[in-house]
Amino acid sequence: MKRSITGFIEQRLKLKVNEQKSAVARPVERKFLGFSMTGAAQPKRRIAAKAVARFKQKVRELTGRTRGISIEQMTGELSSYLRGWKGYFGFCETPSVLRELEQWMRRRLRSVIWKQWKRGRRRYEQLCARGVNRVLAAKTAGSAHGPWRIANSPAMAIAFPLTYFDSLGLPRLCVGK
Repeated sequence: MKRSITGFIEQRLKLKVNEQKSAVARPVERKFLGFSMTGAAQPKRRIAAKAVARFKQKVRELTGRTRGISIEQMTGELSSYLRGWKGYFGFCETPSVLRELEQWMRRRLRSVIWKQWKRGRRRYEQLCARGVNRVLAAKTAGSAHGPWRIANSPAMAIAFPLTYFDSLGLPRLCVGK
């Protein structure tokens, strides 16, 4: 089958076929241009695992906690990357992947903010200033957990809701959200 199709493409259409990238397989077993297909009865276009891993790596680079830039500058750089990424991968038919990436990215940004606050007293004051009640702010600021775990806490969700990230100009990946 592959030889027959390759012959047609090369001889009739005068195109060159890359033997290393070409294969005959079921759609769920292959990826094409960063997309793969689900194995459901009605297959859907989804983002390939390697593309998701590259996305996370790029976001990690742009949101490094030791970069020494403000959260506004960081989200500005991140926004331009997200607009391009969303323009390409936004057409996937599995919005749950986009929602998970969006949640992961916001948690990463909250973690950066927590790390920038440095000390317990400042963390407590900032949480209170952002509308977190004093008891919850004290528990969170005095916690021995690391920035990644704290970023998923109720106090940080109250202090930095979705509207905060919207106000920074951070585009959402999932349109229906």
